[in-house]
Parts: sequence; structure tokens; C-alpha cells
Amino acid sequence: MGLDADASRTRMAVDTATVKRIAGLARIAITDEEAGRIAPELDNIMGWIEQLGEVDTSAVAPMTAVIPNMLRLRDDVVTDGGVREAVLANAPQAEHGFFAVPKVIE
Repeated sequence: MGLDADASRTRMAVDTATVKRIAGLARIAITDEEAGRIAPELDNIMGWIEQLGEVDTSAVAPMTAVIPNMLRLRDDVVTDGGVREAVLANAPQAEHGFFAVPKVIE
């Protein structure tokens, strides 16, 4: 896919500066102490991801679920129409056959 085998095996260690950069991109305020605590955890997670990348999945067909699922469909029929006035009777305020709501955007 454009990367040679050696380049895909090398992994950048996650340090405090990387954690601070990621937090900044995510707009999350963290202290230097928190970044120092999180860095080894993220580095460990990246190690697990690297291990998953070593698994040969060439013989595994793409799938969306591990068990077969069938979508249960029903007929598309109107079951209870023509009750606009009964529905609007529950509205705090109705105008011209619709629910009226206060304006929220100036």
C-alpha cells in the first residue's frame, strides 16, 4: 500500500509533548502531570495496535458483524391517520394546524 515492511514496523513512542498536542487538537485542557500519566498508557495502546497489525487477515472476508443478522421488515402501512386535532390538543400552543414553538435563533 505504498509503505515498505520495515516502515510499517517502526512506531513512534508517545511522549508528553505528543499527548499535549493531541489534547490541544481535541480541545481538552490537561496539566503536565496528567500528560505524563497518560503518555505511557497511550504508548501501551499503540503497542497493542501494532500487535493487531501483525495478524494475517488475508483469508478473512470483510464483515459487518460476527453473527448473521437478518433485518426484520414489516409492511409500510398507515395505521392511525387523520387525528391532527386530537394530537394538537396536547400541544401547549398550536397555530394553523402545527405545533408552535418559541423562536430560538435571533
